[in-house]
Formats: sequence, structure tokens, C-alpha cells
Amino acid sequence: MITESKQQNREEKMKTVVERASGTVRKKQIKKATLEIISGEGFKNLSTKNLASHVHLSEGAIFRHFHSKNDIILSIFSDVKDDLLKSLQKIAEKQTPPQKRLEEFMRFHIKYLKLNNGVTILLFTEAAYQNNNLLKKQLNQFFWLIKQYFGKIIHDGIALGIWNSTLSVDTISSLYIGIPITMNIEMNLIPEIFSYDNFCSQMFLLISRLLVCAEQ
Repeated sequence: MITESKQQNREEKMKTVVERASGTVRKKQIKKATLEIISGEGFKNLSTKNLASHVHLSEGAIFRHFHSKNDIILSIFSDVKDDLLKSLQKIAEKQTPPQKRLEEFMRFHIKYLKLNNGVTILLFTEAAYQNNNLLKKQLNQFFWLIKQYFGKIIHDGIALGIWNSTLSVDTISSLYIGIPITMNIEMNLIPEIFSYDNFCSQMFLLISRLLVCAEQ
């Protein structure tokens, strides 16, 4: 038989669980709205007032979930690390042929940025970080890791004699970092004709040619 005290404890625990779930959902909504504003209106229009309007909350409610806009951006960076960087690392460390890993790596990366369009602008808008050392540090780490994972695939291909052994891995890894910028330009300037599949195929072909052209 459940006593009144036990029942109250259960109700309090359920209330706590619901509140936590609600808080998690709200945070996701706020971060989603942040990316939508950045993508559709530009970083300069990312204000707490505009953000509150998008998620139908008061500005005070926004600050109950995040202390500042920087906290929201840092939380988005954390999501990107979990959802993108860890996946790219797993692809880079697979035992499959380098050519297959390279295509899988590029397709996953480009698809993620396409589905999370505001992330591309957030990562590549220099003005967003020029006066914030913490965000600069996060951004530098993000790019360094992508170059490391991409570079590992290239190193593996060179070691197997598949790609040009005189190639500068750092140079081509830096070149690869520019591909999302190109994608973002095409997506926003000519969205009616932008094709994810065509873009992936063209970029993969370009990188593949660069990897072998010096020996041909």
C-alpha cells in the first residue's frame, strides 16, 4: 500500500523530471531559433529580443536557460562537437579504403552543414569572434580537429601509395576547410538550383584530382 508520503515523493520526482525535460526542450528550441536567425537574418540581428520573439518567450525566460548569447553559442559549439566532430573522427579512423572514407567524410560533413545551415555562418563569420577570446579558442579548435581528421585519411592514402607522396597534407586540408564556405554561398545565393548531391560529387571529384594530379 502506498502511503501519502510516498505518493508525494513520487509526484515531486515526476515534477522534477518533467521540468528537466521541459528545460531541455526549451534549450533546443532556443538554439534552433538562434541558427535560424543567423541563417535568415544575419548574425547582427541575433538579439535576445529577436530570439525571444522566435521562441515565444520573454527575454527573462531566455536568460533562465542561458546566461548570455555567448552561452547559447558555446552550447551550439558543444552540439557540433558531439554531432559532427565525433562522427567525422569515427569515419577518419575506420579501416575502410581511404577513397571510400574520403567520400563518406565529405558527404557527412556537407550534409550536416546543409541541415544546420546557421552553423556554417556561425563558424565562418569572423566578426562574431573578433572580440571574444573564448569563442576564438573554440573556433580554432574546431578547425584544427577537422584538419586533423581529414589529414589522417590523406596520410593513409599516401602511405598505401594511392595518392601523391609529395603532396602537402596541411595545404590540401586547409583547402578542404574552404568547401563549406563555397557551399554556403551557393545555398544562399542560388537556393533554387543548389543540389546537395551534385555539390558533394563535384567537391569529391575536385579533391580526388588534386590528390593525384601532381603525378600524372
